[in-house]
Amino acid sequence: MFGKEPDNQTMAGGQTSIIAQGCKFEGKVEVRGTLRIEGEFKGDIGTPESLVIGKTGVVNGKVTVKNAIIGGQLIGNITAENKIELQSGSHVEGDIKTKRLVIDEGVFFEGNCSMGAGHSRTAAPAQQSQTQSQPDTAGVKK
Repeated sequence: MFGKEPDNQTMAGGQTSIIAQGCKFEGKVEVRGTLRIEGEFKGDIGTPESLVIGKTGVVNGKVTVKNAIIGGQLIGNITAENKIELQSGSHVEGDIKTKRLVIDEGVFFEGNCSMGAGHSRTAAPAQQSQTQSQPDTAGVKK
């Protein structure tokens, strides 16, 4: 049984670093693998594979990660390369930038959200809506 646990952690993307409940940490963190925060952290978090803010976790600062699961409180901007999941009961104040965003019911979010790869996706729908409005206008004139 004990021999299988390290194998499972390796398959999950490496090591897990934990700031446990009751711990307070201030500064800049850069880790490999997953960073799990159940305590309080103030500062910058740089590019861990995954960030997990547990239900009791409080983060105040700038976050740049690959993936994030937020169950606690985040005050500050977050950029995730792939995905951000806001779990029920979480509290986020700040801007979000990611490709994919999942928001459960019961989440508090105040800020701006930017999704996608760039401006080309936002320009295409605008052109389509202009194209669609022209036939509608032509139909009204007849």
